[in-house]
Amino acid sequence: MRKSLFSLSLLTSLTLVSCSTILNHLPGVYSIDIQQGNIIEQSMIDQLRPGMNKRQVQFIMGSPMMDDIYHKNRWDYLHSNHPSGEDKEQKQASLFFENDQLVGIQGDFKPGAIPAIKPTNETTVDVPPRDLDKTLWEKITGLFSFLDSNTATKGGKPEVKPDQSILDKLPF
Repeated sequence: MRKSLFSLSLLTSLTLVSCSTILNHLPGVYSIDIQQGNIIEQSMIDQLRPGMNKRQVQFIMGSPMMDDIYHKNRWDYLHSNHPSGEDKEQKQASLFFENDQLVGIQGDFKPGAIPAIKPTNETTVDVPPRDLDKTLWEKITGLFSFLDSNTATKGGKPEVKPDQSILDKLPF
């Protein structure tokens, strides 16, 4: 009896200890993907060229994951991804500088021979020249034709010219 109780307790403890392993492989159980570090892609490495300064490299790659105070001329980028139910993936890249210029790359990526050119989504739009000879009031009145032939503009303000037929009918 004592032997069977020991076996049962051992089996129960092993099952409880390995719950995470068992739960990760059960269908319908959701576990999140865990990503850590800088995302490193081959297209980013392909954009790097020898002689780039640290600001240009930082624009492409982002800030380094580790900035060693003892090795200021070495930037390390690490990316770790642990998808649910799969093995952990880890990528690493180390960039070396001399006189603030990129001189070497070491790690899981190889730089491409052909420079990577990012396609741009920018378009060129031709804007017609602005008509700055008229004031705002002149433009508005020109659009709606509020001014008749007896009205002229002087200094941006309408100036009404008197009609001769009305002046002839006045008694004085």
